[in-house]
Amino acid sequence: MANAGAEKRPLSPHLTIFRPWLTMAMSMAHRISGAALYILMALLGLFLLGAGFGGWLHALTGWLASGFIGGMIVFLMTWAIFHHLLGGVRHALWDRGLYMDPQGRELLAQASLYGGVGLTVLLWIIKSLAG
Repeated sequence: MANAGAEKRPLSPHLTIFRPWLTMAMSMAHRISGAALYILMALLGLFLLGAGFGGWLHALTGWLASGFIGGMIVFLMTWAIFHHLLGGVRHALWDRGLYMDPQGRELLAQASLYGGVGLTVLLWIIKSLAG
C-alpha cells in the first residue's frame, strides 16, 4: 500500500522540479551550440560553394557574408565553436572523475561560460588589430 505523498510525486525528475543551476544551463548550452554548429557548417558549405562557382553566385554570397547579419552569424559561430570546445573539455574531465564535487562542477561551468565569451572576444580583437 503506497502512502499519499508517493502518489503526488512525479515518476521522473524534470526541469519543473529542479532549481536551475549554472551547470544545468551550460549543459543545455553545450547541446544547443552543438546543434547550431551543424546548421552553421551547412551555411559555411553553401558560402564556399557559392565562392567556388564564381560569377553572380559568388557576388551574392560575398554580399550576404559581408553584411551585418553575415558578421553576426560568423561572430556567433566563433562563440559556438569555443563554447562547445570548452564544454567538451569539461565533459572529458568529468569522464575521468575529476572536478565532480560541487565546487569543481561550478568552477568548470563558470570556466566554460567565461572562457567561451573571453576567447571569442579575444579572437575578434586580434582579428580587428590584424586588419
